[in-house]
Amino acid sequence: MRIAKPNTCFWQGSKACAEGAITAGCRFFAGYPITPASEIAEHMARRLPQVGGIAIQMEDEMASIGAIIGASWAGTKAMTATSGPGFSLMQEFIGYAFMTETPCVIVNAQRAGPSTGQATKCGQGDVMQSRWGTHGDYSAIVLSPNSVQEMFTLTVRAFNLAEKYRTPVILLSDETITHMREQITVPSVNNVEIVNRRKPRRGEKAFFGLEEIPPMPAVGEGFNVAVTGSTHDEYGIRFTADPLVHIKLVKRLNSKIRNNSNEISDFEEYNIEDCQIGVISYGCTSRAIYEAVEKAESKGVKTGYIRLKTIWPFPGNVVRKMVENANKIIVPELNLGQIRYEVEKASNGLAKVIPLNKIGGGELITPEELLATILKEAKTND
Repeated sequence: MRIAKPNTCFWQGSKACAEGAITAGCRFFAGYPITPASEIAEHMARRLPQVGGIAIQMEDEMASIGAIIGASWAGTKAMTATSGPGFSLMQEFIGYAFMTETPCVIVNAQRAGPSTGQATKCGQGDVMQSRWGTHGDYSAIVLSPNSVQEMFTLTVRAFNLAEKYRTPVILLSDETITHMREQITVPSVNNVEIVNRRKPRRGEKAFFGLEEIPPMPAVGEGFNVAVTGSTHDEYGIRFTADPLVHIKLVKRLNSKIRNNSNEISDFEEYNIEDCQIGVISYGCTSRAIYEAVEKAESKGVKTGYIRLKTIWPFPGNVVRKMVENANKIIVPELNLGQIRYEVEKASNGLAKVIPLNKIGGGELITPEELLATILKEAKTND
């Protein structure tokens, strides 16, 4: 579906994700069926052969991410999609992708856990795992869509960030956003920014250092490149006993993300410089903030919000800007409180952080529930 001009479509979130990936240049998908991410794999299986790509069902999630890492080193943009249990299985190879600086996109359509949990119910319990799930020191990029439109646009952005910074990028969706259907605008191909990894020039050999983000050759292009998850120097040669080599490598892997966190971070904000009560939310729960904030303000409560499109790197600077005025911040989440702790850390005690949590059963936090919490906290300020 190569769209030459803007087009209005009525799509499911999973289809928007798949079409966003294809628009970004993805031509390889590997996955294993799992609720609620299976529709992404099904759509990729239908569409990729039509654009010269390949979709393959692997024997499990570990094999799936291994396949996309291999495809990426063969020069192809690649993606996998899963949910909580599969995401857990992928963690070892996700760490390998960070260490080898392999650009790829991993979609996690969250459901209620732990373990098998409630496979058909929505949850947001993988927020911390998306940042800290694999071992060692690394910095992750994690995006959070709250609409079918953003399932398209943030999938494109996930590929662009993966290619630009040579890193795996996680699209942390959830069952609600993945399965819902909405009207979206699909931009013309000429109006979509596409970023491709930087290729090395003839004679270059340092593919893992010398520069913050080194060039990346593809296997078969004539470059002699070693790819290892062990500690390695800028030429990919293993140095597992030298602390200086390890320090240099790992610091660079982190600095290339942290030094560009302001460019990577993306959020929607409203009235954060003049609010009595603040709300910080993301994903499906953030859909409640618009109506709740509007009604709170109609009742005379100055309210603002930050809606996270990028969860990691966490935009602590905008939270600190909010707490210059707001003395209370409400954090609604479909978990027992995960981003809440990042908000507390960023606010540095200048604001009281109030969690609003639900787990299990697939029940969302409604605008009415959020509004009631806003009004209650505003009343106790008086």
